[in-house]
Amino acid sequence: MPKPMTIMTTANKITLTRILMIPVFVVLAIYYGRSVLEGKPNEALRWAAIATFVLASASDGLDGYIARRYNQRSRLGEILDPIADKGLLLTAIITLTFSNWHYEFPLWFPVLVIARDVVVVTGAILLQHFTKGVRIRPSWVGKTTTVLQMGCIAGAMLQWEWQISLFGRPVLFLSALVVTAGLFTFVSGVGYVMDGLRQLQAGGHANA
Repeated sequence: MPKPMTIMTTANKITLTRILMIPVFVVLAIYYGRSVLEGKPNEALRWAAIATFVLASASDGLDGYIARRYNQRSRLGEILDPIADKGLLLTAIITLTFSNWHYEFPLWFPVLVIARDVVVVTGAILLQHFTKGVRIRPSWVGKTTTVLQMGCIAGAMLQWEWQISLFGRPVLFLSALVVTAGLFTFVSGVGYVMDGLRQLQAGGHANA
C-alpha cells in the first residue's frame, strides 16, 4: 500500500534528482549547439550532455527498484515518477530540435510527441471525471514508441548520421528512425484514444 505523500523516501529523492538533472542537460545541450553554430563544436559539452541524459535515464530504473525492494512506494513517488520520465523525454526532444546540433529533429516530430501526450493526459482526466476510475494499460505499441523515441534522442546525440538504402534510395538512418518513431507515436496515441472511448462506453456513457 502506498505510503503518505509527505514521506520523502530514498526513491523519491532519486526521482527529484532526475528532475533537477533536466535543466542541466538543457544548458549543456544549448551551449554545445551554440559551439556548433560558431563552427567550433565543443565535444566536451556534447559528452557532458550525453552523460547527464544517460544518468538521468538510468535513475528511472534505480528509483523503481528501490521503491519495490525496500517498500518505499508512496503517493508522492507515483506523481513525481511520470513527471520526471515524460519531462526528460520531451525536454530532450524539444531541445535537440532547436539547439543547433549536427542533426535537428524536424518540427513535426516534437509537435506530434507533445500532442499525443496532451491527448493521453486530457483523456485520463476526463475518464477520472466521468468514470471515477482510470485504467491506462500499457501496450506493446506504446512501449515500442518509447524505445524508438529514446533511440532518436540517442541517435541525435551520438550522431548516427550514416546512410542506408531504403526502397532503393539512400536515406539517412536517423531520419528513417525518426519517421518510424513518429508513426508509432501516432498509432499509439490513436490506440489510447480508442481504449479511452471503450472505457467511457463501458461506464455507461454511450455517446462517448
